[in-house]
Amino acid sequence: MVDSSLTDGFADRIALVTGASSGIGYETALALGKAGARVGLNYRSNRTGAEKGVEQIRNAGGEAIAIQADVSQSEEVDRMFQQLAGAFGDRIELLVNNAGQWMDRCPLVDCTDAQIDQMWQVNARSVLLCCRAAARKMIAQREGSIVNVSSVVGHSGGGGGTLPYAAAKAAVNTLTRGLARELGPHGIRVNGIAPGVVDTPMMTGRVGPELRAKVEAMTPLGRLGEPQEIASAILSLLSPASSFISGTILDVDGGYLTR
Repeated sequence: MVDSSLTDGFADRIALVTGASSGIGYETALALGKAGARVGLNYRSNRTGAEKGVEQIRNAGGEAIAIQADVSQSEEVDRMFQQLAGAFGDRIELLVNNAGQWMDRCPLVDCTDAQIDQMWQVNARSVLLCCRAAARKMIAQREGSIVNVSSVVGHSGGGGGTLPYAAAKAAVNTLTRGLARELGPHGIRVNGIAPGVVDTPMMTGRVGPELRAKVEAMTPLGRLGEPQEIASAILSLLSPASSFISGTILDVDGGYLTR
C-alpha cells in the first residue's frame, strides 16, 4: 500500500497512467484514484487488468475509466486523450508514462531491425507522443506534472544482451531533462523514475531463481523492489510537496547502482 502521507493534493486532479493494467502502472493508478484523482488507466491488450483497477478505484469512492490504446501510435494517443477529456473534461494535470516492454537477451549483433524498432517504439516513442499530447493541454493550463518511468539500465547500459531496451530508456532520461527545461516556464514539472529490478508480471518468466538470487545479492537491500514502492516514489514526484523538483531522474533501486 502507498504511504497515505504521499496522497495529499490529488483531489479532483485529472490523471492518465499508461501501461496501467498491471505492475507499477496499476499500483500508481490505484494510489492516485484512492487519493482523489480522476484517473484514466491506459492498456494495450490486458483489458481485464485495467478494468479491475477501475473497479477498485470506484469501490474506494473514486473515479476512473479504462482506455485502450497503443501509445506508440500517434493517432491512438490522440484518441486516448480525447476519451479522457470526454470522461473528465478537457484538462490533464498529471501524466505517468509507464508503458514499456522488456526484451529477451540478445547481443546487438544478432538483433533484428524489428527488435530494435519495437524497443524504441514502445519504450521511447510512446513517451514522446504522450508528453507532446499532454504538454499541449498543460501549457494552456499553466500547470501540470509529468513522471516518465525509465530504468537503471538507462544509466548503466544494462548487464548485456538488452542494449536496445537500455538505449530506449536512456532516451527517456534525455527527454525528461530536456522537456523539464522546455516546459518549466509554463509552470509544468517533468521528472523521471529509474527503477531497479521490480517484482512485476513483466519480469515473470524472465527472472528465474538463479538470476533472481544474483540480482538480490547485487542489491544492497538484498531483494527486488515491489510495484507499490515505485508507485510511492512516483506519487512523491507528482505531489505538490515536490513543487521545486523538475528535471530529476530518481533512482529507486535498493542501492543497485552503488555496487
